[in-house]
Parts: sequence; C-alpha cells; structure tokens
Amino acid sequence: MKSNKKPSFKKQTKPNNSKNKQSKTSSFKFKNGKNETSQLTKKKKNDELIRLNRFLSSAGICSRREADEFIKAGVVKVNGKIVTELGTKISPTDEVRFNEQIVRIEKKVYILLNKPKDYITTTSDERRRKTVMQLIKGACCEKVFPVGRLDRNTTGVLLLTNDGELTAKLTHPKYKRKKIYHVFLDKNLKKHDMEKLVEGIKEKEDILRADVVSYVDPSDKSQVGVEIHTGQNRVIRRMFEALGYKVIKLDRVYFAGLTKKGLPRGHWRYLTPAEVNMLKMGAFE
Repeated sequence: MKSNKKPSFKKQTKPNNSKNKQSKTSSFKFKNGKNETSQLTKKKKNDELIRLNRFLSSAGICSRREADEFIKAGVVKVNGKIVTELGTKISPTDEVRFNEQIVRIEKKVYILLNKPKDYITTTSDERRRKTVMQLIKGACCEKVFPVGRLDRNTTGVLLLTNDGELTAKLTHPKYKRKKIYHVFLDKNLKKHDMEKLVEGIKEKEDILRADVVSYVDPSDKSQVGVEIHTGQNRVIRRMFEALGYKVIKLDRVYFAGLTKKGLPRGHWRYLTPAEVNMLKMGAFE
C-alpha cells in the first residue's frame, strides 16, 4: 500500500570550516609572529655588538687605526683570549683587556683650556715641570689627554678629551685642521718676507708654508696673524727663524672652530653640546 506521507529529506549543508580556517590562519599568524620576534631579537643583539677597534677608540685608548695595529700585535684580550682578527665584534658584557689592563668605556669629556706660558703640553713630565694637567685638576674623574701640542712658551687654545676617535680626526695630517696664531716678532715683518711665508720656505728637508699672513695692526708691523693647516712641529717659529726673525710671543687664537673668547689665561671650561657636535661633524674650517 502506497503511503501518502511525503518522504522527509534532511537538508544537506556544507560543513562550516570557518573555525578550522580561522584556526589555521591563527596558527599561521602565530608562527609568523614568532619568526618576526626571533628576527627582531637577533637584530637587537647584532645592534648591541661593537667592533673591537671602535670599542678601544671609544674608551680613549687610541684611534681605530692604531687599535687595529694593537689587535694584530696581540696585546688585546677578550674574555681572557688574545684576539688578532680585525673586524672582531664584541658585546657589552665582554671583558676587554689592553696590555693586561681592563678597558671600560668612560663618559666622554671635552675641556677647552686657555694655556698660559711655562706649562708643558703632556700628562706628566720626568723633570717635574708644570704640565697642563695641573691647570684642569678636579675637572673630571676621567683621564683626558691634550689634543695636539703647544710649546712650553706658546699660549692659547688647547683642547683636552678622552675621545680617542675625535682626537685622531683633529690631529691626523690628512684632515688639515685650521689653526690661527697671533705672532709677536722682534722687528717689523717686511712685505716681501710676508709673501715668502705664503709661497713656502725650504728648511732642510721641509717646506714651511703659511696659508694666510696679515698684519694684526697696520701701525705695528711686528704683530702678525698667521693661518696654517699643517701639523708640522714648531712650524710657526721655524718659518720666521728661517727668515731672520725671532718670535717673542706666540698665541694660538683659533683651533678647529674653537676660540678662547671670554676665557681668561690659565682658565678652562667644558665644551657646549653644540661645540662637540660641530667637532664630530667636522662643521668648521
């Protein structure tokens, strides 16, 4: 007997895989995020590493170039082991020794001194003569060094710092930093001798040359201003002596963008942040 009841059919629907998809997507994102985190951690660690030569320079030991020579010579140790490979990188937690002495990066200090006469430009003197370090006693706990050298009887602008990298930039001959001196002579400087100073004077194996020479006061031609970029030893005194003049007094009034304006003789001050940035960027003549 045929039934009149209509058969019931259960509507078939596609299984909802949205949860699965979401799960897979979430899983994928989590995995990808984990990789990104790992890469960021690795990058951060790499950013914390510093080249060994730069570390030594930042510690005020020497310039980077000199540091490379010391590394090759085997006088630098990292965590008790001698390192001779150039380009070696270290982390902030590594122990570095130079000639068996522990090296630490100190806070950078920059001191400008208006040097007086009768002081030696050195950190110590075997003959117990007065040094420029006595003039800045108590200025800082860090060990600073003079940048370049002024003769015992030369006065004026002198920079002292523990920034080895900056010191190298300011003293290396290839950078030719501008220096201006106020020169007091024993007699009037003749015009043709002034021209000789700019043209260049041969003294033994050296050529001594000034970039600019001018009278400080037209009414007193025994006082002249001399601008140089060379780093030759005692170059100002030597060039005038070669022409038969004697330098009575020599005062450096300008060095690499720094002057002694407002700074009495024998006094010192810290460089301003703007002056430090100027030196590091080389934004001066």
